[in-house]
Amino acid sequence: MRYERPGSLEDASAMLAGEAGISRILAGGTDVLVQMKSEIVEPDLIVDLKHLGGMRSIVAEDGGFRVGAAVSGAQLNEHADFCALWPGVAEALDLIGSTQIQGRATMTGNLCNGSPAADSVPALVAAGATVRIQGTGGTRDCPVADIPSGPGKTTLEKGDIVASVFLPARPERAGDAYLRFIPRTEMDIAVASAAVSLELDEAGVISAARVALGAVAPTVRLVEDAGKAITGTKLGDDAVAALVAAVEAACSPISDKRGTVEFRTKTAGVLARRAARTAYARAGG
Repeated sequence: MRYERPGSLEDASAMLAGEAGISRILAGGTDVLVQMKSEIVEPDLIVDLKHLGGMRSIVAEDGGFRVGAAVSGAQLNEHADFCALWPGVAEALDLIGSTQIQGRATMTGNLCNGSPAADSVPALVAAGATVRIQGTGGTRDCPVADIPSGPGKTTLEKGDIVASVFLPARPERAGDAYLRFIPRTEMDIAVASAAVSLELDEAGVISAARVALGAVAPTVRLVEDAGKAITGTKLGDDAVAALVAAVEAACSPISDKRGTVEFRTKTAGVLARRAARTAYARAGG
């Protein structure tokens, strides 16, 4: 196995694209190092990105924030301005692993792992976040929602590197929230999860809403009908009921030892309802 520490993202992309065998990127390492130790994967090439410029930075940009690919959960949750603007995204990332893992785990790694149960991804999709990808042909921006393609799979091509995640600006009256259900009180994988991001007008009416689900489909799922169900309302009982119905209709989970189809579907609706109410309160509604 070769270990490379390139001088630029362009060089890193070229290394990954030129490797005929199995290659892996090292940023946080909380997935790839465990997979190597468990002999799930034996890479021919490891490309370390942590030292490159911007990888560990959280930078204000156009009223939002650009988060480098190697920014850890602990670092992000200590950034007061980011947490004030996107509390739901911060709380989703804060649920990943123990204190020790929080010092290494990254949003980008959580996204690129391709797990439909990844905690930060529903929150990022609800937030309308985008990623900046360094490929062999240059850089391009892509919605987070377009990255997962199936369990353990992404739409990223050979040589592609997610260099950063961008969380956009939002109006003053806006809020988001993320909730998950796990069998234990901490450090487990979501059986179902839901994220809601919404904006209010001056009268407290929801003017825009996005709802995303995790662990109830092959990929994290943006439920546009759920957002429409509460837009134009003050989140009254009828709107909440329509939200829950849209969420349950969008679920297509599997049954396994951690939860049945029926349980996961019902739980997703409950979580979406609670997340919507939290997001609404955070927005000042």
